Amino acid sequence: MSTYVIRSGDRTAFLAGLRELVDFLTANPAVVVPRHASVIVLVDAADPAARRAGVESVAAPLGVPTEDIGLGYFDARRDFGPVSFGAVGVPPEDRQ
Repeated sequence: MSTYVIRSGDRTAFLAGLRELVDFLTANPAVVVPRHASVIVLVDAADPAARRAGVESVAAPLGVPTEDIGLGYFDARRDFGPVSFGAVGVPPEDRQ
């Protein structure tokens, strides 16, 4: 069985950045915000089963299902108002 790699970042820095963004937008109501926004964690694996397993490992704590969206891609997202948070498994040939 292949393994997967989750392209994760520094959790503390990420959360601090989100708080900084909220504070900035709150203090600057003239700044335009997007209608929708997405935060995506990428999952790398050569094998489709491993890609799905990686996405499922992110989806489980979010309480959402993993979807096979075709062509070797897997996706799981949870919406928080107009902001979605999730994971995408991308086939090796489509990674940049």
